Amino acid sequence: MKFKRDILCIGAGYVGGPTMAVIAAKCPELKVTVVDVNAERIRAWNGDALPIYEPGLLDVVREARGRNLFFSTDIAAGIRAADIIFVSVNTPTKTFGHGAGMASDLQYWEKTAHEIVAHAAGPKIIVEKSTLPVRTAEAMERILQENKKGIPFEVVSNPEFLAEGSAIRDLLEPDRVLIGSRQSEAGRRAAREIVDIFARWVPADRIITTNLWSAELSKLVANAFLAQRISSINSVSALCEKTGADVGEISFAVGSDRRIGSRFLNASIGFGGSCFKKDILNLVYISRSYGLNEVADYWEAVVRMNEYQQERFVQMIIREMFHTVVGKKIALLGFAFKADTGDTRESPGIHVARKLLEERALLAITDPQALDNARRDLDPIAGAAGTVLYEPDPYRAAANAQALAVITEWEAYRHLDFERIFAAMGKPAFVFDGRNILDHRQLYEIGFNVYPLGKPSLTHFA
Repeated sequence: MKFKRDILCIGAGYVGGPTMAVIAAKCPELKVTVVDVNAERIRAWNGDALPIYEPGLLDVVREARGRNLFFSTDIAAGIRAADIIFVSVNTPTKTFGHGAGMASDLQYWEKTAHEIVAHAAGPKIIVEKSTLPVRTAEAMERILQENKKGIPFEVVSNPEFLAEGSAIRDLLEPDRVLIGSRQSEAGRRAAREIVDIFARWVPADRIITTNLWSAELSKLVANAFLAQRISSINSVSALCEKTGADVGEISFAVGSDRRIGSRFLNASIGFGGSCFKKDILNLVYISRSYGLNEVADYWEAVVRMNEYQQERFVQMIIREMFHTVVGKKIALLGFAFKADTGDTRESPGIHVARKLLEERALLAITDPQALDNARRDLDPIAGAAGTVLYEPDPYRAAANAQALAVITEWEAYRHLDFERIFAAMGKPAFVFDGRNILDHRQLYEIGFNVYPLGKPSLTHFA
């Protein structure tokens, strides 16, 4: 079959895999190849046990795989054949040197740029898909333009705005697709090529074109704004507990204001995931590098508020369980950073588990998708053997526990048989609802002592 265009994505992770699968499904005239240095990951993409969990992802992959969607480890061949290359490699926060803890680690991105130069045989459009600091495209252009083959490259920014757990829906029905390019004739022509891909299924009024720098910075700012809302409502939840106000009622009242809206106004143990903290700290680092210390302080406070909420939740557990959890079994319901994903990166569950283990609690962790990742996160800090039990069945996890702590807002947890769970637990039995998803009055009537966030506690103690 002769394809109209040959598209390559370097990086088969949370962004590259789902994005390319949807492009292939919606554009059968395009050949889409996803490459990665991790052979095990590529084998998983070529089977039905995909390396990431996203609702609807397997169906989309099955629709296009083998027809116009291919997964491979042959990066060099992919580069040679491609007309358009999406770069979706990992850009974690630096753990060393200047900017450690805040700046993005661009070593994998730079290696990819050099690899493109080494193997390219003709002109190509390079699309930044990874989350990158503003003006990174300038560095990419310098590497590409210094090739000795005289090959012209155009760099386009197409940041992702996917939420884990709803990535396929976000790709099929995006709020917007953002495409930034140089404002030259060649740059605009390259942008139109990318616009034409998404225009196959995205309405024209949802495709936004900007200059390169606006597109790059928009990604960081969008995540910073979302995280700021979470930290704002979490700061209010602490005040609610002191005053007797109900954070749910406040969220509804405030969210009813059309200028504010209701999304990201649910009090919880805090945000996690691969993006929010990393992107905010990157924004802090960039702001400080330009001497904008007040701006940096403002956004850094959003991260501190998130950390404060997680610590406050742990201290609530310890305080209400008579100031000690030594030898007490606590079941954590969920460990993924949010529902409908197996991702545990920066999950509040890691902090909660670590602190409870430091207090010598016995933990039972249950999660529909994230147990393998939870084990990876906690085994290095679990201490003595047997302090952490990883149990897929929430009823077995709760057996003989003295407390339940809701970490992840999985829908299934709303519908558990809590009378059965209560009967199998030690007494007094506690529920600490870190996501405010349960029916607190019902739990209290069963016999639990119930502690939500930002709402009145319901306890049987005098």
